[in-house]
Amino acid sequence: MSSPETHHAGFVAIVGRPNVGKSTLLNRYVGEHLAIVSAKPQTTRNRILGVVTRPAFQVAFLDTPGIHQAKGELNRFMVDVALQAMTEVDAVLYMVEAVTARDGRVDIGEGNKFILKKLGDAKKPVVLGINKIDLLPDKRRLLPIIDAYRTQFPFAEVFPLSAGKGEGVEPLLERLATMMPEGPNLFPEYVITDQAERSIVAEYVREQVLKNLRQEIPYSTAVVVEAFDESERGEGGTRSNPKGLVRIDAVVFVERESQKAIVIGKGGSMLKKIGTEARKRIEAFLGSRVFIQLTVRVEPHWSDSASALARLGYER
Repeated sequence: MSSPETHHAGFVAIVGRPNVGKSTLLNRYVGEHLAIVSAKPQTTRNRILGVVTRPAFQVAFLDTPGIHQAKGELNRFMVDVALQAMTEVDAVLYMVEAVTARDGRVDIGEGNKFILKKLGDAKKPVVLGINKIDLLPDKRRLLPIIDAYRTQFPFAEVFPLSAGKGEGVEPLLERLATMMPEGPNLFPEYVITDQAERSIVAEYVREQVLKNLRQEIPYSTAVVVEAFDESERGEGGTRSNPKGLVRIDAVVFVERESQKAIVIGKGGSMLKKIGTEARKRIEAFLGSRVFIQLTVRVEPHWSDSASALARLGYER
C-alpha cells in the first residue's frame, strides 16, 4: 500500500473474455452504475473510464469490451478497443472466471491464450484477477486455476475475488495503486468518469434492450440520444430528492424491419417497457425527473459498416 509520504496516480485497463465481471468490478469501485451489465456477452462496446480517488492514490480504470473471436466490423471494433487500451496504461488487470471441471482440471482455452499473448506484446505489468470465487463449491479448487495461469504468464500478482459480492476487491485496488507512477491526481477529486451524461443515458436504454429482448436482437441494436433538454432541470437533485425535469429523445437503431417490430412489441408494449425501466435508472443517475421518448429506426447492416458505426458513436 502507498506510504503517507507518496501519492500514486495512473491508469489500469481491465481486460478479459466477455462476461467475466469487468463492468461489475468497475461499478463497485466507483460506486456508480457507469458500465451497463447483463448476462449476455459483449455487453460493453466501448471503453469506459472510471476514476477511484483515495487520499494516497488515484486509479483511473478503463473498462473494455470482452475480447472474443471478432466477426464483423462491430466486433472487430470492440476487440481493437480492448487491445489498444492495453498499450495506453500503466498496468493491466486481466480478469478470468474461477472455473474448473468436475475433476478439478483447468482448461484456460484458446481465447484466454490469445489474450495472454497480446498481454505479452503490450509489455505492461499484469495482475491476474480470478473472479466469481463465490461460485466455487470448494475454495481448494482455486489452486489449480492459479497454477494453470501462472504457467502461461509472469503475473505481477494474483488476486482471487468476487466483484459481485465485494470479496477481495479492496486488497486488489490497493495493490494496483502501488503499481501506479508517483505523482498528483490526474483528475479532480470529484470526477468519476469522462463520459457525457447523454452517452450514459444511451447505454442505460441499451441495457434494457439487452435485458428484455431475446438473444439475437440486442446485438443488432444501437442507441443514440438525439435530444437532451436540461432547460427545466433543477440543481442539487439526488436519487431520493430529484429536482426538475430532463427531456430526452433517444433512437434505438436496428438492422431489419422484423427486428423493429420486435423492439416495438404488440401495441408498443415492449418499447414502453424498455423506456419505463431505463427512465428509472436515468432518474437515479441524473437526480432529476425524466421524460424519455423512444423511437425505433432501421439502419440496414449498420454493425458491419465503418461509416455507420462512426455515426452511431463507435469511433476508433
